[in-house]
Amino acid sequence: MPLHVVLYQPEIPQNTGNIARTCAATGTVLHLIHPLGFRLDEKHLKRAGLDYWEEVTIHEHNSWQSFLETYPQATCYYLSTKGHRHYTDVNYRPGDFLVFGPETRGLPASILEPAGEKVLRIPMRPGLRSLNLANTVALVLYEALRQLAFPGLV
Repeated sequence: MPLHVVLYQPEIPQNTGNIARTCAATGTVLHLIHPLGFRLDEKHLKRAGLDYWEEVTIHEHNSWQSFLETYPQATCYYLSTKGHRHYTDVNYRPGDFLVFGPETRGLPASILEPAGEKVLRIPMRPGLRSLNLANTVALVLYEALRQLAFPGLV
């Protein structure tokens, strides 16, 4: 059962392209929650993903509600600077969903508040806003994969 990366309303095509490439390399399913800040045929998106596009499974969802209705039993972890637990404090399981917000504003309170202890953070120096989205996804995804003994990867 693969892991899932969920990008809620991503804004920067290069980040999404890099994330798609990481998902292809790890067998992770990528979910895109609309609206997107770019078109899926944009050249910056395609360039960042190189020739990996055929190797990644991508699901598009018209809204957050549509995503929730499609996966009502999903175990989701939400990455935010507002989280109190570190991303390494979780025991990830096959099939988990890792949810990331848009680059300029992060996940909204309407998503974070009901998530409670499933809101996670990456430790960093005080006063800094955030890490790059593509780097954040790679960091958290590879921790989850490490805990699962890198299933299917060599």
